[in-house]
Amino acid sequence: MAKIIGLTGGIGSGKTTIAKFFASEGVPIYIADLEAKSLMDSKEIKKEIFELFGKTVFKNEMLDRAKIAEIVFNDPSMLVKLNSIVHPAVKKHFKEWVHVHESEDLLLYESAILFESGHYKEFDYVISVIAPLESRIARVLARDDSTREQVMSRVNAQWNDDERIKKSDFIIENINLDDSKLKVMDILKILKIKQNE
Repeated sequence: MAKIIGLTGGIGSGKTTIAKFFASEGVPIYIADLEAKSLMDSKEIKKEIFELFGKTVFKNEMLDRAKIAEIVFNDPSMLVKLNSIVHPAVKKHFKEWVHVHESEDLLLYESAILFESGHYKEFDYVISVIAPLESRIARVLARDDSTREQVMSRVNAQWNDDERIKKSDFIIENINLDDSKLKVMDILKILKIKQNE
């Protein structure tokens, strides 16, 4: 039976890049944020989102994700309500995905809010990707149309690296990509040894 590894890190830590390193070594990856976005476009979930937020978060019957983000990052109670719609759908979808990949040795589940959601307790091991705050901010500003204030509000809505480190089995400090790739290889070696114990 596959060991399931949770991979997490704060915004701008580079966790998706790290996930791709694992994928390049043949580990199947479930990227929860991408799957959540896809599931949010389903008819059932759009109906629940409409009931929660009203028509202001729709443009031509499509979700206005920027508007939703603006609301939930300024109102924690709305974020909780949105998560109560999206998380169960992602959980069910992930279970189906695991079933499809059950013959694999290792499976990786990547999520920005692994700890915040309490979901981390369901994994065999947890890996946290960390990086200096200024590096993270610079990465997000380079990839998104965000302001520093918007990035900081997202950083502050998530656990900090010290909290993540305490609850993680492995830490990847993602500053230099070559070093990060070597760390991925080290972790895979350790996990394969643990598989055979």
